[in-house]
Amino acid sequence: MEPLDYHAEERSKASFDVEEMKIVWAGSRHAFEISDRAARLVASDPVFRKDNRTMLSRKELFKDTLRKTAHAVKRTIELNLSEEETHTLWFYVDQPAYANLHWGMFIPAIEGQGTEEQKQKWLPMAHNMQIIGCYAQTELGHGSNVQGLETTATFDPQTDEFVIHSPTLTSSKWWPGGLGKVSTHAVVYARLRTDGQDYGVHGFIVQLRSLDDHSPLPGITVGDIGMKFGSGAYNSMDNGLLRFDHVRIPRNQMLMRLSQVTREGKYVQSDVPRQLVYGTMVYVRQIIVSEASCALSRAVCIATRYSAVRRQFGSENGGPETQVINYKTQQSRLFPLLASAYAFRFVGEWMKWLYTDVSKRLQANDFSTLPEVHACAAGLKSITTSATADAIEECRKLCGGHGYLSCSGLPELFAVYIPNCTYEGDNIVMLLQVSRFLMKTISRLVSGKMPVGTAAYLGRVEHLMQCHCEVQRAEDWLKHSIILEAFEARSARMSVACAESLSRFSTPEEGFGEISADLVEAAVAHCQLIIVSKFIEKLQQDIPGKGVKTQLENLCNVYALSLLHKHLGHFVSTGCITPKQGALANEQLRSLYSQVRPNAIALVDAFNHTDHYLGSVLGCYDGNVYQKLYEEAWKSPLNDTVVPDGYDEYIRPLLKQHFRTARL
Repeated sequence: MEPLDYHAEERSKASFDVEEMKIVWAGSRHAFEISDRAARLVASDPVFRKDNRTMLSRKELFKDTLRKTAHAVKRTIELNLSEEETHTLWFYVDQPAYANLHWGMFIPAIEGQGTEEQKQKWLPMAHNMQIIGCYAQTELGHGSNVQGLETTATFDPQTDEFVIHSPTLTSSKWWPGGLGKVSTHAVVYARLRTDGQDYGVHGFIVQLRSLDDHSPLPGITVGDIGMKFGSGAYNSMDNGLLRFDHVRIPRNQMLMRLSQVTREGKYVQSDVPRQLVYGTMVYVRQIIVSEASCALSRAVCIATRYSAVRRQFGSENGGPETQVINYKTQQSRLFPLLASAYAFRFVGEWMKWLYTDVSKRLQANDFSTLPEVHACAAGLKSITTSATADAIEECRKLCGGHGYLSCSGLPELFAVYIPNCTYEGDNIVMLLQVSRFLMKTISRLVSGKMPVGTAAYLGRVEHLMQCHCEVQRAEDWLKHSIILEAFEARSARMSVACAESLSRFSTPEEGFGEISADLVEAAVAHCQLIIVSKFIEKLQQDIPGKGVKTQLENLCNVYALSLLHKHLGHFVSTGCITPKQGALANEQLRSLYSQVRPNAIALVDAFNHTDHYLGSVLGCYDGNVYQKLYEEAWKSPLNDTVVPDGYDEYIRPLLKQHFRTARL
C-alpha cells in the first residue's frame, strides 16, 4: 500500500518542472547529482542519526559528534570521494564539529600565509588528519578589533625561538572551534615583538597537545568555554579557551609568506603583496553567503509545508477549515522569505565566481578590484546572515505553537545558525566597512575615477540623483529596469546624503562616529541592490524547463518589491518614488503572492531536502504532521515512566498536605 502524501494535491498544482528547478537550485546537473547522492547516503546511515540530538547531555552530544566525524572520514576513504563529494557529505552530516575549523580555517591559513617550505611540512599532515588544527585569533577581550589582540610572540635570538605568552586575563584565546578538547595544533595570532619593537599581529603554528596521549603541553592551559545558546545546536562544537605561559616554538613556525624574522631577529617584509591575505577572507565569507540560502531554505521549507497542512477557521457548512497558507497575512510573511532563499542562492553562486576571479587577479598582482570585492564579501555576509537569522525565527512563529517544539527543527536551526551574525566579522562592523568603501568611492568621483563592478552605478550618480520613477500602474513594477533604477537611486541618494553629512564635521572619524547609524543604512541599501541585480542577471541566462523561468521571475519580483515595501520610508523620503507608487508596488506584491501560492510546495520541494536533513516533524515530505507529532511526544524521557521521579518526595506530600513529614 502506497504511503499517504498529504501534499499530493498541492504538488499537482505546480505549473513548472520541479526536477529542472532542482537543477537550477543546485547550480548544475553535476552539482545536483552529487548533492542528491550525499544527502541520501547520510540519511540512510544510522550513525548519522540526529533526531535525538537535543535530548543528549553535553558530554553525550560531544561524543556523538566525535563518532560522526570519525565515521564521515572513514566513509570518505572507503568510497574514495572527491573533494567536492567530501565537502557535500560533511554538509549533510549537519553537526558542527572540530573538522569544520580544521578544513575551513586552519588549512586555508597555512595555504594562504605559509611559505612553500612550510606548506610542504604542515599540509600533508593536516590533510591526512595526523594533526588537527584550529584558528586561534579571537580573545576574551578582543574580537572585531584584531589589531587590539594582546597575546605576544617575542623573539629570543639566543635560542632562535619565539616565546608565546598571554600577559593578561583578557589575552586568553576565547571561542576558537575545535580548541576546547580536540585540536593538537593551532594557528595562533599574536603580537610579534623583536629587536625592541612591536610589529603587530602575525600568525604562528603552535602545538597544543601531545600526539601520544593528547595531554596539553607544558605552559598550555586549554579547555572548553561551556554551554552555548540552545539545546543540541552549536554545543556539539568544543569552542575553547587557551592561555600561554611563556611557550617556546621554533622561529620557522611563524607563518612567513608575507614577512619573516631573520636568525638575527630582524623583521623583513617579503616581496609577496600583503593584499593576498584578503583571498582567504573572501573565500570564507563567500561560503557563509552560500550557506545562508541553505539554512533559510530549510526554515522556509518547514514553514511552507506546515502552513499547507495546518487548517484554522473559515469552515463553511461543516466543511474543512481554511489552510493557513491561504491567508494573505501568512503569505505576506512567508513568501518574501521563500523568495529570499532563492535570491541568496543566486548571489551565493555569483560570490563563488567573484572569489575565483579575484584569486586569479591576485596571483597576477592585479589588485584593482580588491576594495570592491572586499566590500561585497563583507556586506553580503552581513546582509544574508542577519536576514536568515531573522527569517528562521519568523518561520518558527509562522508555525504557531508547534514551531516552538524541538521536534519542529526550528529552535535548533535558529540556535545553530545565529553565530553566523558574529563570527568572521560582526555584522554591524561589516556594514561600516562597506560604508567606508562607499564614501571613498563617492569622494573619488570628483577626480574622475569611475567605480567598477557592483559600485559602477555610482558612476551615474548625477542621473540617479535626479531621475523620477516611471511607474503609473501596478504592473509597471514587473519591469526589471524600473525596479533596478529605483534600488540604484535609493542607494546612491542615501550614500550621497551620508557623504554630505560627513563633510560638515571637522574630522572624518568624528563624522563616522556621529552618523554611523545612517552609514549602516546606506550600506544595507547598497547590498540589497547587489542581491536584486544578481537575481535579475540570473533571469537573463538560458533557464531550461517548463515554467521554471516564470516562477523565478515571480520570486525575483516578490523579493524586490517586499524589500521596497519594508523600506518604503527610504524610497519615498529620498524622492526615488512617490507614496502612490509605493502603494502600487504593494498592490502588485499581493498579486504576485496569488501567483506563488499554487506553486509554493513545489518551490520548496525544489530544494531537494531529505527529511533527515530537515530534521523536522512539521516539514516532513509526506505532510503527515499530526501522527508524527503524537509519536514524537512519546519519545520524551519524561514518558519513560508513568509516575514521574520525585512523586513520593515532592508531589504526594503536597497532595496529601503532609508538609510536616515531607523532606522538602
